[in-house]
Amino acid sequence: MTKKHFILLADYIRQANNFPGKDGMFTPAHLDRLAAFCYAVNPRFDQERWLGYIAGTNGPSGGRR
Repeated sequence: MTKKHFILLADYIRQANNFPGKDGMFTPAHLDRLAAFCYAVNPRFDQERWLGYIAGTNGPSGGRR
C-alpha cells in the first residue's frame, strides 16, 4: 500500500466515526489493529502520524492542522 492508500483509508475511518447517531464505528483497539496491518504491508508506515490524522490533530502529510 502507498501513502495515498493510507490517506484514503484514514478518510473513510474519519467519516465512519463522525456518522450522525453513531459513537464511532472504529474503536482505539480497531485502529491499533489496522495500524499494525498497515505497518506489516509497508514498514515505512508511520502509525503516530496516521492516527493523528484520523483524530484530526494533523493533516494527511503529518503537519499540524
